[in-house]
Amino acid sequence: MHIGIFAKTFVRRSLEETLDAVKEHGLDLIQLNMSCLGLPTLPEKPEWEAAEEAKRTFDKKKITVCAVSGTYNMAHPDPQVRRRGLDRLKNLAAVCRAMGTPVITLCTGSRDPDNMWRFHPGNAAPEAWEDLVFSMEEALAIADEYQLTLAIEPEPANVVSNAERAKTLLDLMQSPRLKVVMDAANLFGSGNRPDMRGEMDRAFDLLGDHIILAHAKDVAPGDTLLYVAAGQGVLDYDHYLSLLKQCPRDVPLILHGLDESRVPESVAFLQDKLNKRE
Repeated sequence: MHIGIFAKTFVRRSLEETLDAVKEHGLDLIQLNMSCLGLPTLPEKPEWEAAEEAKRTFDKKKITVCAVSGTYNMAHPDPQVRRRGLDRLKNLAAVCRAMGTPVITLCTGSRDPDNMWRFHPGNAAPEAWEDLVFSMEEALAIADEYQLTLAIEPEPANVVSNAERAKTLLDLMQSPRLKVVMDAANLFGSGNRPDMRGEMDRAFDLLGDHIILAHAKDVAPGDTLLYVAAGQGVLDYDHYLSLLKQCPRDVPLILHGLDESRVPESVAFLQDKLNKRE
């Protein structure tokens, strides 16, 4: 299992400086956001020149890009906002292979009109699901056109809020181009932590065959749901890594949700866990 990191964890003046920071922490694998190239996450046009220059920089620095973030609010209540997101997703898709990656990660969205990562009670409504399904059908048509894979991540604040809803969407789409990003920390609120291993087992039973990327963050102790850097919380990483090892493909493990100052200890924590499994 290969440890990597969200490149935008490191705020630098250029992509080259960002990749230097990645390498300084002993890493050579990233999940990219186009903001690292000085562009919007979803560009307003296909940025061929920037993509080709980025690929030269990745090759020079010997950095592998396992995925690029293509997040927009796929369940936004305004259809014009959803359409704009799809149009810009196509701009990103057009240049993905030029950057060396065939995988785009998505956000299944929220009915909150201002923040796709914020919970809204309307997320459970049939209308939210219908809008997400329509958006996903369109996104998968783009993936077919550019020979890419799309990956969704179950997140409590989104329409695909858990493993069961993710499996329902996978079954409905019936597309080999739709896969899953697993983040075990997203499986837990305050009420289901006593059965942490059972909850992970259930999620992997449903989604294990579809996981192509894993995220590494942690859940703080206490009754309030708070995410912290990997190794700083109560997530059962021994069990999480064991389940990832059982997936039918080698799954990259990408650190995120942490301040740069926490990177050395989180890398050391994960590497120690992995070394003990070998």
